[in-house]
Amino acid sequence: MIEIVEIKTKSEIKKFVKLCYEIYKEDKYWVPPLESDMINTLLGHDNALFMNGEHAFFMAYLNGKAVGRICVGINETLNKKKNLKDGYISLFESINNKEVAFSLFDKAVNWLKERGITVVKGPISPTNGDDYKGLLVKGFNGSPVLMNSYNPEYYVNFFEEYGFVKHLDLYAYYQDINSDLNLEKHQKITNYAMKRYNFRIDNINLKDIDNEILDIKKILDIAMPEDWEDLTPPTYEELKAEAGQLIKMADEELILIARSEGQPIGFAIALPDYNQVLKKLNGKLFPFGPLKYLWYKKKIDGFRIFILFVIPKFRKKAVSSAMLYKFYENALKKGYKWAEGSTIGETNIPMRLDIEKIGANHYRTYRIYKKEI
Repeated sequence: MIEIVEIKTKSEIKKFVKLCYEIYKEDKYWVPPLESDMINTLLGHDNALFMNGEHAFFMAYLNGKAVGRICVGINETLNKKKNLKDGYISLFESINNKEVAFSLFDKAVNWLKERGITVVKGPISPTNGDDYKGLLVKGFNGSPVLMNSYNPEYYVNFFEEYGFVKHLDLYAYYQDINSDLNLEKHQKITNYAMKRYNFRIDNINLKDIDNEILDIKKILDIAMPEDWEDLTPPTYEELKAEAGQLIKMADEELILIARSEGQPIGFAIALPDYNQVLKKLNGKLFPFGPLKYLWYKKKIDGFRIFILFVIPKFRKKAVSSAMLYKFYENALKKGYKWAEGSTIGETNIPMRLDIEKIGANHYRTYRIYKKEI
């Protein structure tokens, strides 16, 4: 009754992407991705994850009707650097039918076993970035912020009944930047720290993006902790590919680089919550999408802070706090009302403390699962 089919052609990839519309047709919180962007991602255009190893797509059919999907693959670069035999799953979707979900999991697990993999983790980002990462397990009462995961609550049961266990929880923090901040206090702290420790905060220069990416890479090479099992510093090519995905949504005043004596010491990236626009486009840019895009873009009232790194030499010197303050200062000038900081690993205590000190509240949790196979 259930048939699992491997997806290979561009036309099949389109069906893979469009399946979401059936799964979420009654869900008022779901935000349709821009179909053309998702198709390009799955075809491997500027996709850092697919550059690093073999992957495959599968769809489940019940009585001839598409009812589920999954992406499975191996990040060979990560496995080699960390001495692992891990595989991943991503972009899992299924109707509320355990047999369908388990059939997809079985197919992914068998595909990985055939390639010598002993552990499967996921859901992970389909680009090895911070987009669609983890399964939503807390905070189902609202639409996701830009590029965050969203799924029905019954997915949690599918994963746990199949034998997946928690590998890592990722937190999202919410802050009303109009009412929850004491900007005068944080400005004093920031100005004092910048003077005492001799650093400054610059907005990114998108006209010199290649050199800015080089500075970001220098920071990541030094700042990314060795004990982060699932991440290694990206190559310049991977960073450039990721930048190619994000730059069309970038706001120069929401991407910051901290420097001391001309050398990069930290950076932070935030993007406007374009999900507020995507929800109005229903996944399609044409024929009226560009007009809707321009109209609703002006009404975006929040942003998501994706990533923040500081090199070890400048930690505990308020560099993180200074960048957060600069985000809020710039955002208020542009009329933003709220911010989300996500996704922050539960074990990243320094970052959690920084954002909690400013007054943000943990309101959503995304979980990456693992299973020995």
